[in-house]
Amino acid sequence: MATVSVGEIVLAKYNSGKYIGEVLEDRGDRYLVKVMAVEKHPMQGDLHNLGETEGVFFHDRKALAHYEKMNIPKSAVRPHEGEVPDYRASLQEALGNLKQKLSEKDNEYSRKSLERLKHLEENDYTKSYYN
Repeated sequence: MATVSVGEIVLAKYNSGKYIGEVLEDRGDRYLVKVMAVEKHPMQGDLHNLGETEGVFFHDRKALAHYEKMNIPKSAVRPHEGEVPDYRASLQEALGNLKQKLSEKDNEYSRKSLERLKHLEENDYTKSYYN
């Protein structure tokens, strides 16, 4: 576990996504981190049963919003090297990377995930994140 300071730019894993953000507070065993960019878009579906489509609630999982705050265990945070990309551009790139990865597999999970991502793009990201 890397030690970081308040004000430092970090890479943080949250659920199944990864984000670049700024540490706002040290809360003992956690950091409060403000999202500045998306490194990896969250996977779709049930986090406890990844890859499953039968007998589970298949969640739409949006990326965290620009400047949204997350309370992250210190073990999931490490210093970020390099520039902080633009939020919108990083979201589009992360979404494109996930869609590419899913389109390479022909299975029910990938098809359902791609449907959910299309829905997010059309109904959530276009209205709030891309404009």
